[in-house]
Amino acid sequence: MIINKQYPQVMTSPRILITGSLLGALALAGCSAADSETDSDTSAAANTSLTVGTAFYPLQYVAERIGGDLVAVETLISAGVEPHDAELSPKTVRDMQSMDTVLFLSDFQPAVDDAMETTGARGLDAHHIIDEHGAEEAEHEEESDHDDHDHDEETETTEEESSHDDHDHGSLDPHFWLDPTLLAEYADDVLAEFSELDPDNAETYSANASQLLTDLDAIDASYSDGLATCERRDIFVGHEAFGYLALAYDLTQEGLAGLDPEAEPSPARVREIRDMVEDTGATTIYSESEVSADAAEAVAEDVGVDVLVLSPIETVADDEDYLGVMESNLEALRTGLGCS
Repeated sequence: MIINKQYPQVMTSPRILITGSLLGALALAGCSAADSETDSDTSAAANTSLTVGTAFYPLQYVAERIGGDLVAVETLISAGVEPHDAELSPKTVRDMQSMDTVLFLSDFQPAVDDAMETTGARGLDAHHIIDEHGAEEAEHEEESDHDDHDHDEETETTEEESSHDDHDHGSLDPHFWLDPTLLAEYADDVLAEFSELDPDNAETYSANASQLLTDLDAIDASYSDGLATCERRDIFVGHEAFGYLALAYDLTQEGLAGLDPEAEPSPARVREIRDMVEDTGATTIYSESEVSADAAEAVAEDVGVDVLVLSPIETVADDEDYLGVMESNLEALRTGLGCS
C-alpha cells in the first residue's frame, strides 16, 4: 500500500486492508467503465462516415433518417430556438469548417448564410425547391386572395393598401417542408449528397431514403384523404407560413401577419381578418406555440371562435418528430375546417 511506503511506522490493520482493497477495486471498476465508455464513443465515431451540419429541424430530420448510424448530425442551432433570427456561436462556426457538408436554406437564416460564406464550408442549399415551386405558391395565394371574401367597395383605398402592405410576402415563402412531397424532393438531394461524399455506403443511404419517402408518401395521402371533404377551405393563421400546405391540399391561407412571425399585424389587417372569419363562418383561428398568439387570441375572442395550434415545424419539442407534428397539424385542420 502507498500508505505503508510513505509512513512505514503506521501499522495497517486487516480491516483497513480490506477497505483499501475494496476502494482499489471500485476505482479500477470506475476506470474500466470510463475506459469502456470512451472506447464505445471512439468506436461509434469510427463507425460514423460523415459529419453533417443542419441549419434547422426539418433538414435535421431528413439527415438523420437518411444517414442513420453512419452520419453524425450536428445542429447549428439549439432545439426549441426559433430559427429565423438565431445566432451561431463562434464554436459552431469553427466546427462548420470540419463538417463534410451543411444542410441549409439560403435567405432564411442570415447568420447561417454569413457563416457559410465566411467558412467556405460545403453545403447543400434547399433554395432551388423554393425557386421551382415558390412562384406557383405565390400565384395561388394571389388568385385565392379575397376570391370568396368580397368587401364593401366603399372601403377606403388607403386602408386597403395598408392592409396589403402589412401582409405582403415581400419574398417567397420558405416553408416548403409543410408539403411532404416537396420535402421528399429535398430528401432525394440529400441522398445524392451523402452518396457522393461516401460512395461505399450509398446502398445503405438509398435504403434509408426509400423508407423515408414511403413515410412521406403516407403522410401526404393522409392529408389528401383527410382534407378532401371539409365544410370550409379557409385557414386563418397568425403568420403566413402555410402557403405550400394550402397549395398542396386546396386550401386558402389568410394570415394576420406576413412571413415574419415577429411582425405585428396592422389594425386594418386585424379588422379584415375579423370580417373574413365572420363572412366564411370559420370556427377557428390558428396560432403557433413558438410565437406570440396575442393577436390571434384577440380576434378569436372578438368574433367568438376557437384558437388551435398549427405548427410550421421550424423546430420541435424533444418528444416530437416531423411525422408526429404533421399528424397533429392534420387533426387541428380537420377540427377547424369541419372535415368529415
